[in-house]
Amino acid sequence: MREMTDQLLLESVPLNALDRCDRCGAQAYVRAVLLNGGELMFCAHHGKEYAEKLKPIAAKIQDESEKLIESKS
Repeated sequence: MREMTDQLLLESVPLNALDRCDRCGAQAYVRAVLLNGGELMFCAHHGKEYAEKLKPIAAKIQDESEKLIESKS
């Protein structure tokens, strides 16, 4: 039960500047929660690069790359 609660908490927490890409170390904007219970984080560039490969092994993909688009308001 604890693992499931931890995973739900993880999925609901927004990514921030401390979250880093597992591939290059840049700020992470994509989190993939894996079916096996692990997670991977990627910058927007690597998130797009690995998106198709992640789909079959991810329980959820949290993509916050829209934060990179400058607001015109």
